[in-house]
Amino acid sequence: MPAYMNGKTGAWYVQCYYSDIDGNRKHKVKRGFATKGEALAWETEFLACADGSMSMPFEAFVKRYSEDVRPRLKLNTWLTKEHIIRTKIVPFFGPKRMCDISPKDVVDWQNKMVGSYDDEGKPYSGTYLRTINNQLSAIFNHAVKYYGLGKSPAAPTIKIGERQGSEMKFWTKEQYLAFSEEVMDKPASFYAFEILYWCGLRVGELLALEPNDIDLGKCLIHVTKSYQRIRRRDVITSPKTPKSKRDVVMPEFLADELADFLGSIPEERRACRIFCFTKSYLHHEMKRGCAACGLEPIRIHDLRHSHVSLLIEMGFSPLAIADRLGHETYEMTLRYAHLFPSKQSDMAAALDQRRRP
Repeated sequence: MPAYMNGKTGAWYVQCYYSDIDGNRKHKVKRGFATKGEALAWETEFLACADGSMSMPFEAFVKRYSEDVRPRLKLNTWLTKEHIIRTKIVPFFGPKRMCDISPKDVVDWQNKMVGSYDDEGKPYSGTYLRTINNQLSAIFNHAVKYYGLGKSPAAPTIKIGERQGSEMKFWTKEQYLAFSEEVMDKPASFYAFEILYWCGLRVGELLALEPNDIDLGKCLIHVTKSYQRIRRRDVITSPKTPKSKRDVVMPEFLADELADFLGSIPEERRACRIFCFTKSYLHHEMKRGCAACGLEPIRIHDLRHSHVSLLIEMGFSPLAIADRLGHETYEMTLRYAHLFPSKQSDMAAALDQRRRP
């Protein structure tokens, strides 16, 4: 449709008709453009967005993608995706029309990401590069599947980054025991670390626990929810995956340790979280305990790795460990097998003995 000039103000405006998502006929008017060209350009982009045409700019499609995907995701998951899209992807592709983005554009973006640095001046890790590459692919795949984009321009390109980190840190039982002695002066910290190491819970699962989630008589921890601190609010959600809802059997000594601690919780707090702090507090306690015993600090999540490594060393199968940790498949647990490089030597020695007469 043509653009019009307002005789009193000298500004240009456009009006057009379009159909909404329910097929209803709608009328749109937009005023205040300095030139006729700006008014017509806005109308073209608006109509492209309204009918889902792939002639819309990338940043306009991102809004459509957000509307489609956001309701299906947990808040913390979406906030991570949104940050990547807003800071790493839209600044490069924003004004480009979806139908005009080529594999070469994707390669140029990949090269830019590979040469980028984080806030501490360090290159992006391989796993982070893979994460942002996957997010760009997800946007294009969504356009192909639901909006008629012929082919994803990311499909012919080689993914940047790596699927798994190059290093997975863990503590041996002896190292953990040395650490735990240094945090015994703060019971809440001590028992939090005890559950993380001896039961392998995710930190969000630990921080969501309430007294009624722990059955001391049966030595069970009922994992039914997860905790995150998001935008200065305490948020309780379902666990990471459906299989994450599980009962974890505690060793008897841990149930005995927890008995007095849980018994000291007042009745009015029985419906509240046991550990009324956040992950950042555990980071602080990790550093404090490590400084006292001379260990190199590891991530809080690495205590879960340490639990798995202990179970592998004790001879439990990947399938049994996966069930305890709430992994969807036992293949995830197999990632931890490399924690024991000495196993290769043990295998070779055993084969050598078998070969001999």
